[in-house]
Amino acid sequence: MESRIAIVDLGTNTFHLLIVDIEQGVYRLVHRERQAVKLGEKGINKGVITVEALQRALNTLSGFSASIHQMKAQKVFAYGTSALRNASNQTYVIEKIKTTTGIEVKIISGDEEARLIYLGVRSAIPLGKEKSLVVDIGGGSVEFIIGNESEIFWKQSFEIGAQRLLEEYHKHDPIRSEDLKALNEHFDIDLKNLLSALALHKPKTLVGSSGTFDTLSDIYCIREGIDKNPGAPETPLSFSGFHEIYKMLVSRDRATRMQIPGMIELRVDMIVVACSLIDYIISHYTFKDIRVSSYALKEGVLSDIMEANYQRSRPPII
Repeated sequence: MESRIAIVDLGTNTFHLLIVDIEQGVYRLVHRERQAVKLGEKGINKGVITVEALQRALNTLSGFSASIHQMKAQKVFAYGTSALRNASNQTYVIEKIKTTTGIEVKIISGDEEARLIYLGVRSAIPLGKEKSLVVDIGGGSVEFIIGNESEIFWKQSFEIGAQRLLEEYHKHDPIRSEDLKALNEHFDIDLKNLLSALALHKPKTLVGSSGTFDTLSDIYCIREGIDKNPGAPETPLSFSGFHEIYKMLVSRDRATRMQIPGMIELRVDMIVVACSLIDYIISHYTFKDIRVSSYALKEGVLSDIMEANYQRSRPPII
């Protein structure tokens, strides 16, 4: 029997809607939406959702709700992440969303977010038996997962997302060396557990999940003349390509960053600090390869649902 479900990811920067049909253990994509909401803007480091951010969220979710009803989705799975789980007005925001849009939001822990991201990445690309480090850079938190095709060996969510870093450290535009130095000192303190886990588990590959990595891949493919399939679950990027792009990003202000082919409005503000984090990781640990997964949390939720109902860990797509 066919069922139609909707998955809503209320990220700190971006909201996503995924509507799929599921029949006999196979799913088919029906509808996808993405909207920059900036839920954490001006409040992320104070632990609050501002009035303006809440209004943007309500506007976007009202649109999502209209799509869900129009397409007759039978069940909605909506998940709130870093900005909401750390907000002092979390209860008020969730209740306001429910009464205004009808969408009931579940707040998930950073640990659960990391698990779902791993499932999403695993459903997108063959991880193989060797260990990989999966990195998902959100606006509020960053999830790191060390795993292979069959299991997670270590995972942790860090509240060092790009919106937090942008507001605290990107003081000048273009970013200055003192800003980058302060960022790296912040990472030295916050990422000790990550560096210990890398030394212990020795992953071979860095897998970037969605978001910033999607934009890096877009820029890289245009620069290299690679014909990128926009619907592909895995897209190209290289370490040399990343270093060239990062060098370009830190030397430009917002207006000239927007002129880079492949750059989008959604990423232009946070991409510098996000790339500084990537640069920090690869400066402190040597990977043999880098890969980019187009799938992240929302696809992980889908994978989780499929596995629970159909015993499938990698749901096929038709």
